Amino acid sequence: MRASWDEYFMQIAEIVKTRSTCLRRQVGAVIVKDHRIITTGYNGAPSGLWHCTERGICERERLHIPSGQRHELCRALHAEQNAIIQAANLGISTEGATIYITLQPCVICAKMLVNAGIKKIVYKGEYPDPLSQSILEEAGIEMQIMPNE
Repeated sequence: MRASWDEYFMQIAEIVKTRSTCLRRQVGAVIVKDHRIITTGYNGAPSGLWHCTERGICERERLHIPSGQRHELCRALHAEQNAIIQAANLGISTEGATIYITLQPCVICAKMLVNAGIKKIVYKGEYPDPLSQSILEEAGIEMQIMPNE
């Protein structure tokens, strides 16, 4: 059976997340325009820096920080951030694009997605961040959750 476009791109996001170097959670993102992939991203430390998998420790875990709090203490960029940065580095506009993410975006990523001109977010896992949802609703970004298989 042929996959729908949403299934197809989400399956690719699932593969992208396997490159993640986060010890806590692996997330993948794929930005798509006109049924064409323009960039991908996964969560991990900035280029050239030690990844948590190499260091063997997650700073937020060490400090017992709950999920969704104190993002500034994390070494990693989020998958959505890396996908947006990759587009910027390549000179590719994300205006009007759709992003497929294996996890609902946090508030920091929500704000970046608004300013990147993303018009639709398709995501899989839910993330406990009501402010993120509020910002995306106010910006008029279409949100679509895909069921877990």
